[in-house]
Amino acid sequence: MIRNGVGRELPESIPGVACLRPYSGNATGDSDVGRTAARREPKVLASLEEAFRRSEVEDGMTISFHHHLRDGDLVVNMALDVLANMGLRDLVLAPSALFPVHKEVLRHVRSGVVRAIQGSVNGPVGKAASEGLFDLPVILRSHGGRVRAMQTGELRVDIAVIAAPTADSMGNIGGVSGPSACGSLGYAFSDAQYARRVIAVTDTLIEYPATAFSIPQTLVDWVVPVERIGDPGRIVSGTLRVTRDPLRLIIAEQAARVIEQSGVFVDGFSMQAGAGGISLAASTFIRERMRRAGIQGGFISGGITEQSVEMLEEGLFHTLLDVQSFDTAAVASLARNRSHMEMSASFYANTAAKGCVVERLDTAILGATQVDTNFNVNVNTESDGMLLHGTGGHMDTAAGAKLTVIVTPLLRGRMPMIVDRAITVTTPGDTVDAVVTERGVAVNPRRKDLLENLNGKGIPLVDIHDLKRLAEEMTGVPRDPLFGEKIVGVVEYRDGSVIDVIYQRL
Repeated sequence: MIRNGVGRELPESIPGVACLRPYSGNATGDSDVGRTAARREPKVLASLEEAFRRSEVEDGMTISFHHHLRDGDLVVNMALDVLANMGLRDLVLAPSALFPVHKEVLRHVRSGVVRAIQGSVNGPVGKAASEGLFDLPVILRSHGGRVRAMQTGELRVDIAVIAAPTADSMGNIGGVSGPSACGSLGYAFSDAQYARRVIAVTDTLIEYPATAFSIPQTLVDWVVPVERIGDPGRIVSGTLRVTRDPLRLIIAEQAARVIEQSGVFVDGFSMQAGAGGISLAASTFIRERMRRAGIQGGFISGGITEQSVEMLEEGLFHTLLDVQSFDTAAVASLARNRSHMEMSASFYANTAAKGCVVERLDTAILGATQVDTNFNVNVNTESDGMLLHGTGGHMDTAAGAKLTVIVTPLLRGRMPMIVDRAITVTTPGDTVDAVVTERGVAVNPRRKDLLENLNGKGIPLVDIHDLKRLAEEMTGVPRDPLFGEKIVGVVEYRDGSVIDVIYQRL
């Protein structure tokens, strides 16, 4: 017999009980399963440096961030400066995305603080990767693929640093209020769930318990108040505004006509539009057609904009499923409207989840930097081969939707957008159903049913090879960019397989 912490005598073993561990007398418990055990000590710390030290940060660790504040984010640069001053080296960054505001990352790469990036890169960081700055290739994953990699352990995050528009003293985090409100925290859910340690950085510490929160205290180790975490006015960029360009409006209207005649445009249909100006304009034309036809849709998913909110409030759709709020109107709607629902990136697009939203989509309207004659789509590199864009949810929604429509002008500048061979394949052609340009609509030959639905409906149907020839008649055949042998980027498909690699731009 053994005596436990309250003096009770227990047998050393009991048949059918695998582990008999006597109570020690410690009322708060002895077990710490990878996180701070139940405790009464405060989580609020005076500085990020103290939070990193308590999180036992070490050289070579993987640090993650979310991008809901987009180009207004201040937390990534703030955290890296602290880590650099602490003398940390060889860190791996795992952001859901980086933006031009994060060009300071490059200083930390050159000094040896940052060794590699596993996450989407937009702008200067991507350009530097293309030029060969990193010793290791950038690992590019879709929104769903990033969560899947965390869930399977392929991406192991040691410390997640979460920009928190509001947080209470125990780490209940919300995104819909405070001076830095960004709305949905859909991409940060996974970081909080899978990271070994979680630090919430907030500029609005509120009274415990928070009455509305997205990420609960059970997932958060430390809370660090700072003066400012971001500028929500810079969430919206030029790419998040409806185009006013007449040529691009022609493309948007043609895309709406394709959807209207496709067979999916019925009561209850669901939709996602990408963040590009043409995609957003196409949503405007769909909105007009829904009013005329008296159609009421089911849900809009993905990144939510003011236009999505207006369609919900008009009764054109029942529900908004929001993984990222793209403007202040979406933030305000998420706070007040119970039919506007926040969702995690896993709920949205994770192939390893037990079902995700993209698998319920009827139609997706997506952009491209290139489309090849096999309908493969490039959204990562420009025509000059520079890695300037992340993957986002492009391949996720294309794979899940019944009808995937790519919208693109035939030319950008003097560069054809329809080519024989895309520089980079982001989204495979067998998940793309139609490509809409101002000079015509090319339907994937495998979609004979869609061709039948569109024939005779006044939609200018053309072969994709004819679109390519037409573009080259206007510009000539462009020279291929020059690449070296060094691989600077690896494009993972949403299931973790490699769909392409990106070479150094010479």
